[in-house]
Amino acid sequence: MTTALYPGTFDPIHNGHIDIARRATRIFDELIIAVYDRPLKSLLFDTAERIALLEKALESIPRIRIVSYNTLTVDFAQQVGAHVIVRGLRVFSDFELEFRVALTNKQLALDIEFICFITSQEHTFLCCSTVKEVAALGGDVSGMVPLHVAEAMQARFSQRDSAGTNSTPIVSLRD
Repeated sequence: MTTALYPGTFDPIHNGHIDIARRATRIFDELIIAVYDRPLKSLLFDTAERIALLEKALESIPRIRIVSYNTLTVDFAQQVGAHVIVRGLRVFSDFELEFRVALTNKQLALDIEFICFITSQEHTFLCCSTVKEVAALGGDVSGMVPLHVAEAMQARFSQRDSAGTNSTPIVSLRD
């Protein structure tokens, strides 16, 4: 049985993530979605909220397990028995970053392979930062995220606006 790990912050999960997960489950026996809970960027949703959003978004896709982690990704992959790390590529700059990350991880764990899926064309513009910014400014993200995610984002931004905290710091090298 081949287990693959799909790590990320998923803040929030968007249609590009779902597409990669669906395609990965066609190849691997099990796909573990690993939600990183110590990112060096501002988050809209806490770890438990991100996991709940993922569970609902991916409930129709078989052989997916969703967990959080806070260690080196390759260490976590070894801990859960994953032999492959899955990533998505949207644009050329993603390749450069993912290439460096894969080489670093290969240095740390020779037994882990890295597979990148090229995003489907309709999702090439999607990244978490863009989705958050559009939603924060009241834009329609219904074509970018599942409905329950759009609703959760709208509720979160409404809370912040009513509390007088209407800004969401968005800092990301790659979502």
